[in-house]
Amino acid sequence: MATKIKLMRIGKMREPHYRIVVADARTKRDGRSIEAIGEYHPKDDPSRITVNSERAQYWLGVGAQPTEAVAAILRVTGDWQKFKGEPAPPAMLVAAPKPDRRAAFEEAARESLGAASGSGGDATTPRKRAPKKADAPADAPAEAPATPEA
Repeated sequence: MATKIKLMRIGKMREPHYRIVVADARTKRDGRSIEAIGEYHPKDDPSRITVNSERAQYWLGVGAQPTEAVAAILRVTGDWQKFKGEPAPPAMLVAAPKPDRRAAFEEAARESLGAASGSGGDATTPRKRAPKKADAPADAPAEAPATPEA
């Protein structure tokens, strides 16, 4: 059976993600595969590529033919050079790690609590105060309720 290493498209419209799979050469692009050996996310900046190098070397060793796109990906990761016995390429660009959102939230919470306790615990918005009651003089008669005149 002739096997190919090819890309299987997954993901939404205008947001493609690909699995790098080993499949029979006669199957459809998104058809049944023998094994998934990696992933390719072209929309990320820089593109994110993960390949199980050990499995890629095995499949290349037993005669699986990569498609042009997969061959280019394997050249970027260095697996193709390892298979051919050539010198390794320069290291891939890797995106900077994203900041931990929970840690940032906790830090902001600590700062706001520290600022609040240092300044007397004022709230961010002032409290509504009850309207002041008019102090009526003691000798003034209390107002009688109005009686409706018919």
